[in-house]
Amino acid sequence: MYTSSLSKILQYQLFHHEFKIGLIRFLSTSSLRLKINEHEPKQNSDEVNLVKSFPLENGARKSRDKMFNEKDILPFSAFLTDSFGRQHNYLRISLTERCNLRCQYCMPGEGVDLTPNNKLLTTEELIEISRLFVNEGVDKIRLTGGEPMIRKDLVHIIGSLSNLGIDHMGITTNGILLTRKLRELQKAGLTHINVSLDTLIPAKFEFITRRKGWNKVMEGINLALELGYSPLKINCVVMRGTNEDEITDFVRLTKDKNIDVRFIEYMPFDGNRWSDKKMVSYNEMLSIIRKEFPDIQRIQDKPNDTSKAYKVNGFEGQIGFITSMSENFCGSCNRIRMTADGNLKVCLFGPSEVSLRDALRGGATKEELLEIIQGAVLRKKKQHADRLPSISINSFSLLHNINAGASRLYQVQSRFFSNTAQSFFQDDDSGKYYKNQSALLQDENSKYKYWENNLSDFESNVSDSANETDDTQEMTTSASSLSHVNSQGKAQMVDVGEKIASKRQAVAEAVVWVGEKVFRLVKENSIKKGDVLSVSELAGIMGAKQTSHLIPLCHPLMLTYVDVKTYLQEEEKSIKIVSSVKTIGITGVEMEALTAASIAALTIYDMCKAVSHEIQIKNIQLVSKSGGKRDYAKT
Repeated sequence: MYTSSLSKILQYQLFHHEFKIGLIRFLSTSSLRLKINEHEPKQNSDEVNLVKSFPLENGARKSRDKMFNEKDILPFSAFLTDSFGRQHNYLRISLTERCNLRCQYCMPGEGVDLTPNNKLLTTEELIEISRLFVNEGVDKIRLTGGEPMIRKDLVHIIGSLSNLGIDHMGITTNGILLTRKLRELQKAGLTHINVSLDTLIPAKFEFITRRKGWNKVMEGINLALELGYSPLKINCVVMRGTNEDEITDFVRLTKDKNIDVRFIEYMPFDGNRWSDKKMVSYNEMLSIIRKEFPDIQRIQDKPNDTSKAYKVNGFEGQIGFITSMSENFCGSCNRIRMTADGNLKVCLFGPSEVSLRDALRGGATKEELLEIIQGAVLRKKKQHADRLPSISINSFSLLHNINAGASRLYQVQSRFFSNTAQSFFQDDDSGKYYKNQSALLQDENSKYKYWENNLSDFESNVSDSANETDDTQEMTTSASSLSHVNSQGKAQMVDVGEKIASKRQAVAEAVVWVGEKVFRLVKENSIKKGDVLSVSELAGIMGAKQTSHLIPLCHPLMLTYVDVKTYLQEEEKSIKIVSSVKTIGITGVEMEALTAASIAALTIYDMCKAVSHEIQIKNIQLVSKSGGKRDYAKT
């Protein structure tokens, strides 16, 4: 039953996903094939394995591929391909929130509130999750922070990750501890180094970072070059009034050394407010450089590179510009990020996160983890916003990483959801950083147990029998009141933020009377516009997901299942539509079910109206709903 339900959900998700990016890509790169795995020990007959999706020991992707004929192998894992065709083969992992510097644009001098250790991923959990990604196609991992070099088990982590079979094992560091640890890290498998350095003046380094250490950083850079790290990348955040006068000095660094200096546009957050006073744009930086190096030339960028590459004639190294503010590089983004506490972020600038840590600790199987990852990837936006919301001061530490970039469970089946955007980033003008809050819920059957809820995608709509009021009731008045009208008679959206999540389900139906001629053509599949029944079913599914955009006061919901079926009724010369919708949420999904049935009915009318305008849509109604305070079943 589990795998049967799982396959239906995944087939639905991937069909919609591929419908958006085109039939050709659907057939060639991202379609999901299901196959009984004959190479594993025999399991129950209903246990269906996903081709190219089960993690194997030691991350041996090549060995795994040999298990299947070439025709059965997906070019890239569907679980890591988003709805715009971007394939995410690059995982960035934050090892810690701690740092041994206090950069002024990064955090206050006294530091920030840190997540308790028991909320952070353990080393074993980190490696287990990484193995899952590697077996789905990730071949590049970069460790970030905070400052990753302060992890005592860093050598072990890099060794373990390298042994998974990846091609690229990188780290982004402030360089303070490079001379102490680099030789061991290289032996463990470290292949690439990015050093964050914003100034070539020791005194200014101390001013920016509030710490001494410039000489140690330079010694680490020289050691990395001696050990053969080529090119060595230096990340420099350019800030007006601070270090824009050193841009050409950084260019000179590349004259005799194979260094790739990447100038990063300063993300202009000032006191948790948007301000562009300190930002120096890519074009302005390039103009400054051209005045001294007029022969600088644009060179070929590497695939998925975030940096626009340039080189001065005759120089050994090169420079680049990471233009996240003025010219985003979202179209080629192949990055996924995981925070130190195990939250998955598909976009550096987005507040949306889903907790892999809680899923793992809650007993999620590898298949369930893949579902969670796939859902997050499929909801990745085409590009980040032109202007970002207020975010906590701790998030500034991502500037140098831009190039990428609980409570107890209720019995066995209790599950975690991260709450709305406010619970990820809370700005109370105190400058403190607040981690996302967790909400626990009970759900015995859902396969979507660890989804994030976030205002940009949907609002969590959660209830249980103990402390929820139904959608059809006013939350603070009697059941005879209208929930979507306030005391002044004005329309309002119901505040459902205090409810607790439960599994919701609703079934709706509609009937389309088409008459004898249209009925015959539909039955014979002879309507000129195509297969009426199949198209209307697909339209109903898509309509259900757009309900909050069509009905003004509906809450956006993350739907875990939508099914629309059509039935020919010979005697009545009608087509009956039955829609079924499921979610884990605070409000019911009856509106989604009704919308699905309505859109399917309208699609039938649209495809058949050339034959007859006497078609009638009737009996759109709710058949049943469950999961709220009051269940309903039509008698």
